[in-house]
Amino acid sequence: MPVEGQVLGTAVKQAQYRQHRMLDSRLAEVGTTLAQWDALRAISRSPGASARALAADTFQSEQAFGTLAGRLAAQHLIDRRPGRGRSIEHHLTPAGEKTLAAGHAVADDVLAEFFAPLTDDERATLLDLLLRLGRTD
Repeated sequence: MPVEGQVLGTAVKQAQYRQHRMLDSRLAEVGTTLAQWDALRAISRSPGASARALAADTFQSEQAFGTLAGRLAAQHLIDRRPGRGRSIEHHLTPAGEKTLAAGHAVADDVLAEFFAPLTDDERATLLDLLLRLGRTD
């Protein structure tokens, strides 16, 4: 029996929502949010990147990322420095590195718990299917 696209789409969204709620509540215990930790993670992967690039990496608008980056800078978790032209480069501070590391530990625990109902083979299949759906070619 074929599965309706809307039912499947809703199930994917529900799983993502549950995962995000779990991450957000546990990240609060280390003094950050999912959005902040995700931004720190993106900056760590691409030190010196522009707000435009980091917004794309974190699935946000440039304006939303700029607001978030301002909060991270006010918390001394990132430095924003002039780049080429009007571009602003983003870098982690030592406090940002510490928050990122704490977030990684939380995320590892949360995601292990979240995916625990699946076998290793089911996880591999899920990853393959999601990667296939995410391709734009």
